[in-house]
Amino acid sequence: MIELFRIGFFRFTATDLLDIALLTALFYGVYRLLRGTLALPVLLGFVVLIVLGSLVEFSELAAMSWVVRTLSGIWLVAFVVLFQPELRRALVQVRRLRLFRLLVRSPVLPVVEEVIEAVAEMAEKHIGALIVFAGSQSTRLVVETGVPLQAVVSKELLLSIFNPRSPLHDGAVVIEGQVLVAARCILPLSATTHVAGHPIGTRHRAALGLSEQVDALVVVVSEETGHIALAHGGVLEPDLSPDRLRERLSQLLEVTESEYAGEAAFR
Repeated sequence: MIELFRIGFFRFTATDLLDIALLTALFYGVYRLLRGTLALPVLLGFVVLIVLGSLVEFSELAAMSWVVRTLSGIWLVAFVVLFQPELRRALVQVRRLRLFRLLVRSPVLPVVEEVIEAVAEMAEKHIGALIVFAGSQSTRLVVETGVPLQAVVSKELLLSIFNPRSPLHDGAVVIEGQVLVAARCILPLSATTHVAGHPIGTRHRAALGLSEQVDALVVVVSEETGHIALAHGGVLEPDLSPDRLRERLSQLLEVTESEYAGEAAFR
């Protein structure tokens, strides 16, 4: 253990320096994730309590140390309970980091082209649709609102489900990996009612609502206009062509040309 300096009985080592650097990086990362939200001042208050607790313990004030530890526990629980939406959005951002996505990447690649072909036909025929690509976060609560299917994704299946005469056409389908796990699922509505100054309908609000809560991608086909949109991370990309949708899904799902070629050869 390399000693950097000593003040009386206090020894400051390279391990202590690394510990402080890691803690600083952790707090800075959390600060950046929560910056601009109501949760940040509360989090900073919790940090102040931690610092105060360290000073009190160093001073050997037993009663004050107990009070600060108790307040810290209550503060942390209150923070988690009161600011669940902000924490959820922060976790979504963490899960979008490239390293994290590589570690939890799911095998969605074979279904992308099937979805593109189905969406292009539905857009041409003005058939409304909501198609969810589940990310690394669980969509179990959404899946439980629908009808379980556990079917292989195909263009024909998607067109059958969203056919206006089908009993499953209302709501969304959820795709996990290569499996269409459920249809007629209910998505949470976003509080956003306008995008770029234009009002948006229920389908688009539902797509936004889910993308604000979990790291899912949601493809929307408007029944009124036939326009295609993509929601991710609380952002709605409107008026996409099928080719542009393929490009965006390729970027967000990290689909490469070689993997497409391999899938085409497999077929």
